[in-house]
Amino acid sequence: MKLKVVDTNRCVGCQNCMFACSRRNGNAGLSNSSIGVKSDGGMENGFKVIVCRACKNPPCARACPTEALTPKEGGGVILDKAKCIGCRACQDACIIDAVFWDEVHSKPVICIQCGYCVDYCPHDILKLEK
Repeated sequence: MKLKVVDTNRCVGCQNCMFACSRRNGNAGLSNSSIGVKSDGGMENGFKVIVCRACKNPPCARACPTEALTPKEGGGVILDKAKCIGCRACQDACIIDAVFWDEVHSKPVICIQCGYCVDYCPHDILKLEK
């Protein structure tokens, strides 16, 4: 299963998906969200939703010097936090800036493609597909 951004034109920037993701990751705020909602230059230009595209050959995993990121079958990665040294190589390697950062623990926050956020988007911007 892969999380897809269906139509960013409908995004109103409510960040419900981000709050849901953070909650799924054990945080009440936005600091542990693996989804980013950013303004594209004001309300008239809309918003962009940034989330891991579950690459088949993920550059973030290739860049990790400790092999803390393991590619998943079908795309995406699994993070082994114990192996992660917080070097940010994975974040630098992601071409769409979908590796977010937990500043408290100095670890990456990367979408695991669970789809939890999908149910919290009131405008059906996100979809979990096979």
